[in-house]
Amino acid sequence: MSGTQNGSAPPTTNGAGPNELEVLCRELQAKVDGFLDTPTEDEVLNSVKNQIIVARGVIDEALRRYRPEELSLSYNGGKDCLVLLILILASLPTSISLQPSSTQSSSSPRPFPRRLQALYIRPPLPFAEVDEFVATTSETYHLDLTTSNQPMKPALTAYLRERPEVKAVFVGTRRTDPHGADLTFFDETDADWPRFMRIHPVIDWHYREVWGFIRALQIPYCSLYDKGYTSLGGTDDTHPNPALKGGKGSNSDADGQQFRPAYELMEDREERLGRDR
Repeated sequence: MSGTQNGSAPPTTNGAGPNELEVLCRELQAKVDGFLDTPTEDEVLNSVKNQIIVARGVIDEALRRYRPEELSLSYNGGKDCLVLLILILASLPTSISLQPSSTQSSSSPRPFPRRLQALYIRPPLPFAEVDEFVATTSETYHLDLTTSNQPMKPALTAYLRERPEVKAVFVGTRRTDPHGADLTFFDETDADWPRFMRIHPVIDWHYREVWGFIRALQIPYCSLYDKGYTSLGGTDDTHPNPALKGGKGSNSDADGQQFRPAYELMEDREERLGRDR
């Protein structure tokens, strides 16, 4: 099954202009702004709006501190980093227009980047659906993607050695993730890790807000989420969430068991029930 059969079709560039990333970013900016401007009585969607405003503020601050070539994104195709990716792209048009060029007169805007740097650290036993989704969305969203099969620390060490200009990395960690409880919007890595700034714009988002954003904006997501997976790792430690087993709208997993889609889960504390670690 394709990883992009859900949601609407990814935004298209229609061949307009030489910089396809800029066209895409402006489309996403309009889409996010349209969502923010549309009144709703839905409690979750109003919470999503508040979270977008906060996350955009963090992203804008990051883009004030760092040039685009100094920034990268940790991207594994999961729901959290997907939300983060969309918000980064939607923020670029305004932020880039405010940045002075380093090669032209100070009154000239910085040229719009043509790709966004990203790093995909694959688990030892990755899902084919995740690999497919990462590859597809890397093209759709114009990512300059580096893929590593190493564990996280050596992968980051090698990545920063190859790209010494990178000073900060956007990360889709949320408060309820392992090691996420004490993080802030901007955190330097620990002393025994490769040195860079970790940026966490969606750190305080709740599970249902993540899905509220994805579904309201009709963002295509990895097909595993429609099979009851709620947190993605590798095939050796990730299973459909037992809290979603059975019921109306269920889809079958590889063993023929029925699971409802990930967006039907509501509680943060149940998100990782399908993970062994």
